Amino acid sequence: MTDLAKPTVIQNVAALADLVDRELGTTDWIEVSQERIDAFAAATGDRQWIHCDVERAQRESPFKSTIAHGYLSVALTPVLLPQLLIVKNCRTVINRGIEKMRLSTPVLAGSRIRMSAIVKDARKVPRGGVRATISVRFEVEGSDKPACYGVVTYVYFP
Repeated sequence: MTDLAKPTVIQNVAALADLVDRELGTTDWIEVSQERIDAFAAATGDRQWIHCDVERAQRESPFKSTIAHGYLSVALTPVLLPQLLIVKNCRTVINRGIEKMRLSTPVLAGSRIRMSAIVKDARKVPRGGVRATISVRFEVEGSDKPACYGVVTYVYFP
């Protein structure tokens, strides 16, 4: 296992405003194994053959492999973001949504992906919270095109 990317550490949610337009860096690579794809399929009920039937995908898919669900890559955001950003004195983080998400290249089973992020906006909200808008980009190892990219929004509460 490799060392984790060095995260930006801030002391409180208000300090998110100091990160606007700042690149947070890039996470370590994470493998998107067939086991992870199958677990995602079980959790979501999306068992389409392009994701779960290895033999059929090798025969019939234009990729000659199963591929990860597009939403699986996106779902790795809360797993990978702590490698890039740690907000101390934060009691709760709420996922508020995804905007402008685009899936641009498939993630083949066994591929490795990593995420980069830039804080685009940080605004105060009621109860002392800060809504942070973060641009994320997932790249596939060895590919010129990103797997997906878009904007996620989280609300951090002290």
